[in-house]
Amino acid sequence: MKLLIAGGAGYIGSVLSPMLQAAGHEVNVVDLCWFGNYLPKSITVTEHDLFTVTPEDLKDYDQLIFLAGLSNDPMAEFDPAMNFIHNGALPAYLAFRAKQAGLSRFIYASSCSVYGYTVDELYDESSPTVCDYPYGISKLLGERGVLQEEGDSFSTIALRQGTVNGYSPRMRFDLIVNTMFKTALSEKKIRVNHPGIWRPLIDVRDTAAAFVRAVEADQDISGVFNVAYDNFTVGQVAEAVRDSVESLFDIEVEIETKSVSDLRNYKVSSEKARQKLGFAPVYGIEEMVQSLAAHRDFYGDFSRKEFYNIQVFKELADKF
Repeated sequence: MKLLIAGGAGYIGSVLSPMLQAAGHEVNVVDLCWFGNYLPKSITVTEHDLFTVTPEDLKDYDQLIFLAGLSNDPMAEFDPAMNFIHNGALPAYLAFRAKQAGLSRFIYASSCSVYGYTVDELYDESSPTVCDYPYGISKLLGERGVLQEEGDSFSTIALRQGTVNGYSPRMRFDLIVNTMFKTALSEKKIRVNHPGIWRPLIDVRDTAAAFVRAVEADQDISGVFNVAYDNFTVGQVAEAVRDSVESLFDIEVEIETKSVSDLRNYKVSSEKARQKLGFAPVYGIEEMVQSLAAHRDFYGDFSRKEFYNIQVFKELADKF
């Protein structure tokens, strides 16, 4: 299959793009490469404004995967307008163009952030989406625009991902497990603002595998799918990261607990993805930490600005 990945040089794309190529698919990437390009030379990367894409540009592809847009709450809150344009309008526009061009499927990288606050309930894809933060709202808008295009010959899939963690060639240290790993090593301390709030987590290798499953799913499959390894309180995450780091590096790590209000609290069921896509995650928190430790020499200095999306985004803001 010939695949176009919008945003395919990012944190997830740098794992997914080679994985799809290894599975026998032809992969091309469109990406502005804000954070660099760490893809194999065998994958063609084009820097292109996605809002100018036409059906003619897409006509030779079978499917389009959308990983582009703004990737977290700090970026969305720094520039809400860019957030709604690139997370809401852009995927809807590209799905419209992909359908015009005759592609068979459009896959949208959504987020479990759309759920907002779930108290202690386990939410599935039919549960309310009540997030009132810009990032979660924009991801929900993107979903709805993409799913609106679904038809007899055009499948649309939205993968609501848990918080993604672990090693990628395009590294990030602004994600919960990755951040805790960084401070555990650099300061021998993990800071927890609110230990009782819930988060669904997933390793970047598992979320990439979920996209592969979506690409290769039967043509009649469309809709929204939660994808996560499991749900953890932030306190549980801190303890698991601490234990793994102490074991791997033979150091003692302190957990500093605060009580900071956070209304982003959600846990989800991924049973639908298991049943319909064959989604079977295998990497827990310990394996995430092991992947970060194993590649310590590859990413080097924790302070490099490209490891923190908001730092790069702020520098680019004047160019928009």
